[in-house]
This record gives sequence, structure tokens and C-alpha cells, in this order.
Amino acid sequence: MGEWGILSSLLDKVQSHSTVVGKVWLSVLFIFRIMILGAGAEKVWGDEQSKMICNTKQPGCKNVCYDQAFPISHIRFWVLQIIFVSTPTLIYLGHVLHVIHKENKLRERMKNQPETTKSPKYSDEKGHVVIRGNLLGNYMTSIFFRIIIEVAFIVGQYYLYGFVMDPRIVCSGDPCPFTVECFMSRPTEKTIFIIFMLTMSCVSVLLNLAEIVYMACSRSFRRKLRTVPASALAMHPHLGGDSLTKNEKLSLHDASYSKA
Repeated sequence: MGEWGILSSLLDKVQSHSTVVGKVWLSVLFIFRIMILGAGAEKVWGDEQSKMICNTKQPGCKNVCYDQAFPISHIRFWVLQIIFVSTPTLIYLGHVLHVIHKENKLRERMKNQPETTKSPKYSDEKGHVVIRGNLLGNYMTSIFFRIIIEVAFIVGQYYLYGFVMDPRIVCSGDPCPFTVECFMSRPTEKTIFIIFMLTMSCVSVLLNLAEIVYMACSRSFRRKLRTVPASALAMHPHLGGDSLTKNEKLSLHDASYSKA
């Protein structure tokens, strides 16, 4: 698991800048994919070539049959999948850290120059961000790319080797002297891991779709709140909630003032 340390620490930083559904997606990615891959799958799949038995002793034939059956090892395929799926999220994290750094410099300028009219838009002094504006666009883009990448890897896995491990591999060609049959070790156990990782990919796609719906509903709710007069919010403070930022509350007050 040591080789996953850097990726895990970066994904952990994304947790504080994600939605509730996004936090669930990151937990599923880390616990049910990275940990399972590092703890169990590598031991199960570590012998797919060394324990493969062929009905010929011709040198090189076994390697050719293995290469024909597995253009890329399942373990390496899943590692690539996790890295590619995590990349859009890491790009979003880079954008968030850039915004926080930029707005912290703006706060310092406001302390030294009180006449500064601009104010932080996305973050507070504790480094918490509000996902809106450019951040919202980047966040939604990362979700769309995660869905596309997940689906592409699911389709790619199906065309490369399917979803069920066939214990018998039939191959021919140099240097095999004839049509050769090879047999994989523990095909049932390997099939279980294939189905499990496939299920996690499908769960990831569903969580990404759920997050899009969640973000759309949250944005619609915020728009409705902006139409509520400030006097109504004063009478029913639960309508505003703690989720509204200071700028949003000021915009609600200005809207009600202009109506009056």
C-alpha cells in the first residue's frame, strides 16, 4: 500500500472541498478499490502467469499464450483505471488550492489597504470553499470526465478479456508447434475479483450521476432562496441555513431592499 500513499493523501485533501456525495465517492474509491486492490487482488493475481500450465514444453509458447489471453494484466489495468479516474479530481484540487492561495493574498491586501473594494468570493479564512462560479464549472467538468473514463474502462475490460475468467486458453502461432491449450490457476477466485471491481466501477458511475443531480438540486434551491425577501428569512431563519455565504445573504438583503 506504500505506493498508493501519495495518491491517498491528495484524495484526502479533496474531501474537505467536495459535496456530501463526493465524499462518499472518494470513500468508495479509497476503501473498496485502492485498499482491496493492494490488500487482496495482488495476491490472487500474482500467479496468473507463473501458475499457468500448458500442454507443451516448447520454450516461449507459454509466454505467447499468456500475451494473447491478457494483453495487459488485470492488476495493471485496474491501477491505470484508478489513476485515470482520480486525475480530474486532482485537477480540481489544484484549482481549489490556487483559489485559496489567491484569496488569502487578497485578505492580506485588504488588511493593508482597507479601501480595497474586492473581497474573497470562494473561500473563508479557514480555507473552506463554496463550490460556485468557476469552481462549480471545474467541479462539474471533473464529474463528467470521471463518468466517461469509468465507462471507457468498463467497455475496454469487456473487449479485452470479458468479465468471466475462462480456465482454458486456446492459442496457436510461433513458437507453439500446434494449437495449444493452457489452463489458469484459481479461475473462480479471479472471476470473483473481476466482478467485484466491475461492481465498484458501476457504483462509481452511479455516485457521479447522483452528484450531478445533487448539485443541480442544490443550485436550484439556492436560486429560490435568492427570491425570498430578507424579512422572510428573518422570520424563518431555517430557510437560509448555515449553507448560505455572507455574500449570498447580502445579495438577498439587497434584493429585498430594491423591491421595497
